[in-house]
Amino acid sequence: MSKNILIIGGGFSGMAAAIQLRKIGAHVDLVEIDPGWRSYGAGISIGGAALRAFKQIGVMDAFLREGFCGDGVDLFLPHGLQIGQLPTPRLAGPDVPGGGGIMRPVLAKILAEATRASGTAVRLGCTFTDITQDADGVDVTFTDGMKRRYDLVIGADGLYSKVRETLFPEAPKPAYSGQGVWRAVLPRPAEVQRTMMWLGPKVKTGVNPVSQSEMYLFVTEDRPTHSFIDPKLWPQMLAELLAPFPAPLMQSVRAQLGEHSQIVYRPLEQLLMPQPWAKGRVLLIGDTVHATTPHMASGAGIGIEDAIVIAEELDRAASVPEALEKFQKRRWERCCMVVKNSARLGEIEIAGGDKDEHGRIMRETLMALAQPI
Repeated sequence: MSKNILIIGGGFSGMAAAIQLRKIGAHVDLVEIDPGWRSYGAGISIGGAALRAFKQIGVMDAFLREGFCGDGVDLFLPHGLQIGQLPTPRLAGPDVPGGGGIMRPVLAKILAEATRASGTAVRLGCTFTDITQDADGVDVTFTDGMKRRYDLVIGADGLYSKVRETLFPEAPKPAYSGQGVWRAVLPRPAEVQRTMMWLGPKVKTGVNPVSQSEMYLFVTEDRPTHSFIDPKLWPQMLAELLAPFPAPLMQSVRAQLGEHSQIVYRPLEQLLMPQPWAKGRVLLIGDTVHATTPHMASGAGIGIEDAIVIAEELDRAASVPEALEKFQKRRWERCCMVVKNSARLGEIEIAGGDKDEHGRIMRETLMALAQPI
């Protein structure tokens, strides 16, 4: 089966797909609308399943060099009493801790370098204007005037996907979850060796190392409306959210916050598009079809898993339609679980609900993610 493949979108899922598809001998074009190929945001938490995926696509050494890994997630009450630790199995091998973190732009750079090194033909500042297809291929017209025909087109252009909107205009739109997340970057004290979380009645905060010298702070809060917040107010508002957490580390973090802290606020949105995720020879992957809130630190991971699975199925299938059908069967339950369980965790937090249910969902989801993809 000839494999001439276009990927629309140069985010984590799209780059991982390019890397894996080159390994099976496909010719891969990747177009990314942002001419700077930038990745916005502060730190990103990486679970064991995502680390396993990084190892499979070949970027583990770079991740360990640039990011930070640790075992377990420590859980505390607001004043600092430790109430437990979530285990994080070493899914990427006995020599790799079970979780980690990295600056989002650093991870994007690692994947971009691997994408170019794979031999993928990357065109920046470019996207599609028209997609038409027949039983044998897909004809694509681009914003730079080029026209090409492909055996398969993969839409990996994120939560507000133009590919999804074009092919599936009836698909659900991103939905606001009722929560927002704050992030900031701070120096990492020696005591922060893994993810640490403080669980308040309505606000959850935590820190995660993202390099040998830095950590990122995350704070999840209820915010009933999806409204604009003036960035000038961010430092003061974030400091106020940390006031009810008298734990010494949290108060140290609070005292350090300022305009230099790379503070970012993001309303949490989610999307789970019912299958099919393919129409003819066009397939959607990653946040385009299963965007999740960050409660299980698994959004990037399951998107990269999509990339691994589609390459595997194309490599062994007799036809593109057969590969797409098998891909969808393998991915639905796992991706659905992450999106729905993450959403449920948010609902429990908003309602001040059952902490036992919250802990059970986290443990069960981590156990499920530990299973092979």
